[in-house]
Amino acid sequence: MFQWWRYEKGANWRHPTGPESDIKGREKFPVVHIAYADAEAYTKWADKRLPTEAEWEFAARGGRAGEVYTWGNELKPGGKWMANIYQGRFPIKDNGDDGFAGIAPVAQFPANGYGLYDMAGNVWEWCSDWYRPDTYALRAQFGVPVRNPQGPDTPFDPAEPTEKKRVHRGGSFLCTDQYCTRYMVGTRGKGEVSTGSNHLGFRCVKSGGPRTQASADNTKASKP
Repeated sequence: MFQWWRYEKGANWRHPTGPESDIKGREKFPVVHIAYADAEAYTKWADKRLPTEAEWEFAARGGRAGEVYTWGNELKPGGKWMANIYQGRFPIKDNGDDGFAGIAPVAQFPANGYGLYDMAGNVWEWCSDWYRPDTYALRAQFGVPVRNPQGPDTPFDPAEPTEKKRVHRGGSFLCTDQYCTRYMVGTRGKGEVSTGSNHLGFRCVKSGGPRTQASADNTKASKP
């Protein structure tokens, strides 16, 4: 089995590949190495918040209800890559057929129907919902649609029942059909709230009027 993760002491959002690195030249890249508390603290500072899972998916679909990807039902319409995901033999080498081997700057691929970039691939994004694998099954028991659901009151992951996890959405540059196809808009991930990694970031939303307005891209590394 390949050991394709490693702990890099001193890696954080200001030093994304370790203590000797910095964010110079990465001002247009998503912020990564973000734990849930980090994301929540930033959104409060910015007078915004994290999206619920339902808000995130509504925004990601861009008006294309029921389709597999944020851009339609074909992974590569007309042979064109539509998101930064992994190509090649996982985890040996990302061939970068989509133009990027590893993380990419934001907005390198077409926006969805709502003008939002990178709702699939590049980096995972925190949602405010607690993670439970049975969330949708429990809602379905009521037999009626739920309008603007806010997520469960408590977390539960059968694989690690003592850990507190929140929902991740969108997939990342490490997603591939050999391992993880979470760039499909209806799929979901999970993460223990104190963890961060080089492919995990967040997106802000702001409540206002009848509809929540989502930001047009991931929070940039130039933000404080």
